[in-house]
Amino acid sequence: MDISNFRHEYLKGGLEFSDLASSPVEQFSNWFDQAKKTDIPDPNAMVLATVDSSGQPSQRTVLLKYYDEDGFVFFTNRESRKAREMKDNPRVNLHFVWLDLERQISISGRSEPISAAESARYFMTRPRDSQIAAWVSNQSSKVSSRQILMQKFQEMKEKFSRGDVPLPSFWGGYRVVPASVEFWQGRKNRLHDRFLYTPSVDGWNVERLAP
Repeated sequence: MDISNFRHEYLKGGLEFSDLASSPVEQFSNWFDQAKKTDIPDPNAMVLATVDSSGQPSQRTVLLKYYDEDGFVFFTNRESRKAREMKDNPRVNLHFVWLDLERQISISGRSEPISAAESARYFMTRPRDSQIAAWVSNQSSKVSSRQILMQKFQEMKEKFSRGDVPLPSFWGGYRVVPASVEFWQGRKNRLHDRFLYTPSVDGWNVERLAP
């Protein structure tokens, strides 16, 4: 199917040096606050790209749970495909796409597991059924049917019917420490605005990129 004529102009805004914060995390926060005020579903959804030992990249959508100047944190099963790939090669990329705002953010950096204590603090804030589900799924492994998953879920609900659900030893968070962050704003005639933050001796250097 030829969809080469499927296009539209990006006309919702622009981005100039004068609009930018001094740090990429502060600039991210400004844009994220704006995204939260729109009807964009799950503005904290981001694509995580990893690379396996053969050099084959893979991507999946995960949810950003918190961030600060130290990095961007998400949670997952530590025996999953992405976790195994991050263990072998911690260099990753996070990508946010907010089409309603005609914006993208690309974060390249290094992933590192956070502590069990930090993971437990977040785990205890999750809905109880989500806590139990973390015990059920051997993420990325083959499963013969959904019925087996649901059966195991009920077994775990009974096992943890009294008291708090403990943090699984195989589940936790990862922090992506940014090495570069690009902010992309769509513009008319495909002459988009792109700005790249990279570390410098006294903070961050910002450069405009060609669209």
